[in-house]
Amino acid sequence: MYYSTAYLSPVGVITLACDNDGGHLTGLWIEGQKYHGGTIPEAMEEEDGKPVFESAKKWLDRYFDGGKPGISELPLAPIGSGFRQVIWNILCEIPYGEVISYGEIARKAAARMGKKSMSGQAVGGAVGHNPISIIIPCHRVVGSNGSLTGYAGGIQTKIKLLQLEGADTPRLFVPKKGTAL
Repeated sequence: MYYSTAYLSPVGVITLACDNDGGHLTGLWIEGQKYHGGTIPEAMEEEDGKPVFESAKKWLDRYFDGGKPGISELPLAPIGSGFRQVIWNILCEIPYGEVISYGEIARKAAARMGKKSMSGQAVGGAVGHNPISIIIPCHRVVGSNGSLTGYAGGIQTKIKLLQLEGADTPRLFVPKKGTAL
């Protein structure tokens, strides 16, 4: 059994999900986000009182108030393949207010997995399917040329999150066309 609750944020309603015992956060999706709830293998039952939800809501309150809560403050348990776990772990290492390219993530992942190289598209797929948005900061990933592409929660939400963190956004741009707009 998995449980869910809602959190009203400056970027819209957020759905939080946790595992059966309520001890680990398994999901965080912004309303309208691609793949919303996609990694949860069964129906979620709405239940507000789980301890991990209270912790996650306090974390989000601090984040949206301009604080820099640490990812390690929350017990996270994203559901995904070993490859996706590697990518999501790399996302957790991106410093607050900074960005990294898909190519940089591919190089790091290849090194960790003992491979010569890795496809940027494979990395993009794993980043796009991140089930714990914001906390696992996939919004901090940009194209190698500075394009703001590939955010399942929407480009405008990505921009808001980066601005909230004080990222150097003037050098970043929204592409005129693309599959992830």
